Amino acid sequence: MRLTLTVLFTCLLLSNYIAKAQTDTTDLLKGVTNQSNEKQYVTAAFKSSRIINGHSMELIGKNVLDFRILHRFGYVNDGISNLFGLDEARMRMGFDYGITNNLTIGIGRSTLKKELDGFFKWRPIRQATGAGGSPVSVVWISGMTLNTLKWAVPDRKNYFSSRLGYYHEIIIGRKFSERFSLQLAPLLVHRNLIDTDINSNNTFALGIGSRLKVSKRMALVLDYHPVLAGEQFGTYDPLSIGIDIETGGHVFQLHFSNSEGMNEKEFVTNTTGEFWKGEIRFGFNLSRVFSLNRNR
Repeated sequence: MRLTLTVLFTCLLLSNYIAKAQTDTTDLLKGVTNQSNEKQYVTAAFKSSRIINGHSMELIGKNVLDFRILHRFGYVNDGISNLFGLDEARMRMGFDYGITNNLTIGIGRSTLKKELDGFFKWRPIRQATGAGGSPVSVVWISGMTLNTLKWAVPDRKNYFSSRLGYYHEIIIGRKFSERFSLQLAPLLVHRNLIDTDINSNNTFALGIGSRLKVSKRMALVLDYHPVLAGEQFGTYDPLSIGIDIETGGHVFQLHFSNSEGMNEKEFVTNTTGEFWKGEIRFGFNLSRVFSLNRNR
């Protein structure tokens, strides 16, 4: 079932591009090519450094601080007794900072498991047109999580390392036109401590993310992470669908997802809702950027 969904989403995304290729391909080059064929970097493949849960191929600029708030509510299918999930909520608050235009670091804290997380994000290759340009962007991300909950069994010998998890990810993405962007992201999550012997310390997934611009300030986004190996017992592939809305310095996003966790370790290995059975959570992401460059 998971493989079928992966193939289905990939085919849908590619068919969307092919159908628009003849009319949209020139839009990407419009206004950026010139007579001298100078190298021009492609921008705004995604309007945020994250799609919904996962990272996007975009980075924030040098000396720019991105203050980000993420909310996930309860299951919509809980009905009116739980106000369709709005009576319960999880939150992650984070700060991302651009050291250079191609290097970002970030920290955050989630109310779920009172978990701290941090990451660095580096773009060695950036999509560009003209002489020496690359047809894709390549981004490397490594991060770590720290569970700060009290020990479930405090009387046994507990190790600090048991609280830690790690993830490593490579994003390969392309902005095909002014309307459509697509990225693929192989991802490895490692947890030092697992719940049961039937689970695995290592989980491999493939991130699939896309953006389809529908108006000047609005776009549809898809974020899907099918697990390819190291599947966890009782979990499902995280799938999220949302709408990006640009409002000046803000990017406001409304979405529906079966995932409760808001860092890679959590949403890849611990998504317990089955999207196709209606176990879906409404949520929103809010991003506000601040330029800390005194010369600007």
